[in-house]
Amino acid sequence: MKIEQFTQALSDKNIELNENQLNQFARYYDLLIEWNKKMNLTAITEEKEVYLKHFFDSISPSFYYDFTKVNTVCDIGAGAGFPSIPLKICFPELNITIVDSLNKRINFLNELSTELGLTGVNFVHSRAEDFGQKKENREAFDIVIARAVARTNVLSEYCLPLCKINGQFIAMKGSLVDNELTEANKAIGILGGKFKEELTFTLPIEESSRSILIIDKIKKTPKKYPRKAGTPQKSPL
Repeated sequence: MKIEQFTQALSDKNIELNENQLNQFARYYDLLIEWNKKMNLTAITEEKEVYLKHFFDSISPSFYYDFTKVNTVCDIGAGAGFPSIPLKICFPELNITIVDSLNKRINFLNELSTELGLTGVNFVHSRAEDFGQKKENREAFDIVIARAVARTNVLSEYCLPLCKINGQFIAMKGSLVDNELTEANKAIGILGGKFKEELTFTLPIEESSRSILIIDKIKKTPKKYPRKAGTPQKSPL
């Protein structure tokens, strides 16, 4: 995806980028490649691939969900900042918290944020389970989002405790998530959520399938969740 295609594809979805935002994406790409030489941030390094598979893909939830009406977003396991930093560039009013277990990635995000001139961002070095047990984080966010982090039953335990009641957990997935949804229904219910909808689409140009799962938070999560670090992965609900 060339930059002109990126801009046009977003414009087709009613997202118009100004010169500053385009410059922020360009600088994001440069820093991603620079830091990737020192540490493993992404296997995708070609510019047109990064714009398609990281930047455009990260913004895709906003094609279906109105981020102009959202205040706080928590991104679990964002790695190199996907999806929340591209969303932040497009919707600067968002207040973003990124939680990642690797301090090197947090260091990258702090430099990225400074270089891009971002405000209203908070980067936390923590396991999701530990972050979710802190009182100030529980039921604190309008949206909790995660992209390609874990299976939905595990991801629900990381994310749903952080969602405000009447907020949403958004899981960004590849294709074929029906089996995941079936196995996750029990966990979603235990954790205070209710599956709302699955949105499917194909990325432009390469036509690969994507799914976005939207799960409503309808009641408080029991205090014992998330369980201690490592348990959700080893023994999913």
